[in-house]
Amino acid sequence: MTTPTTEPKTGLQGAVPVQGITPRDVSGGGPKRDGSGGRVLNVFSHGFLALWAVMIIFPLLWIIVSAFKNNAEIGNSAWSWPSHWGFDAFTRAWDKGIGDFFLNTLIVMVFSVPLTMLLGSMVAYVLARYDFPGNRFIYFLFVGGAMFPYFLALVPLFFMVKNLGMLNTYQGLILVYVAYSLPFTVFFMHSFFRTLPTAIHEAAVLDGASHSRVFFSIMMPLAKPGLLSVGIFNVLGQWNQYVLPVTLMQQQHSTDPDHSMLAQGLVNLALAQGYAGDYPALFAGMVIAMLPVLVVYLSFQSQVQAGLTAGTLK
Repeated sequence: MTTPTTEPKTGLQGAVPVQGITPRDVSGGGPKRDGSGGRVLNVFSHGFLALWAVMIIFPLLWIIVSAFKNNAEIGNSAWSWPSHWGFDAFTRAWDKGIGDFFLNTLIVMVFSVPLTMLLGSMVAYVLARYDFPGNRFIYFLFVGGAMFPYFLALVPLFFMVKNLGMLNTYQGLILVYVAYSLPFTVFFMHSFFRTLPTAIHEAAVLDGASHSRVFFSIMMPLAKPGLLSVGIFNVLGQWNQYVLPVTLMQQQHSTDPDHSMLAQGLVNLALAQGYAGDYPALFAGMVIAMLPVLVVYLSFQSQVQAGLTAGTLK
């Protein structure tokens, strides 16, 4: 008499217990873990971010509050609130030259930032979408330029701009700003252009579109998040630049116009005041210098985050 064979069961109810392995182990779920390690890491990361936010926000608030005080209140207590909230210090700061420095910086950046974005995106597009001899060599030249500290080139840069007759001129500083910002722009946009779909580019070429038409009408709109992100970085870097204006925007003669940039003008204003300084006006000038970049960043914060993560999500 033969014994009928039993078909193996696939469910958990029919699984044969194996020593050291529970039914949860057989199903692939693994032993249930407690979230203590994740909670500790989460608390540590959030605590570090909160501390970092306090370290950034507190000095900004202190500068803003100090701009509404007078010299006596700043000298008596640096942490007290102003007795009178007025804009007299901002008016004095603007009249002492901050307005001219602000206008000089704005004139330079109106030309330098768009020119940097145009040239940088064109170079990055060609390097990312076209294969030709020397492509990688040119790309790594730009990468090396992004890592090269411009402090090492200040002396030859000064004499080069001087030989061109562009010292203390807007056009000289514009060209230097473009050259200074171009490597990072090319590096950033090169990675972004490589993530864009190739099918759209090929379809436009098959339809008879020229290379310039494909770039300006198709690729540039698709690369808008990346352009906004790198544009914000260029605005912040060029707006807060101090070393290059100090080197290239010094007056050669007393009759030359003063084309000092905003950061340079703030330092000159502080040095000119000496011990009898108008500290509320100086703090007000710092607020005027910070306000535009804060407004620009807060206005395009979501676009900047989208541009930084677009390359990894596509």
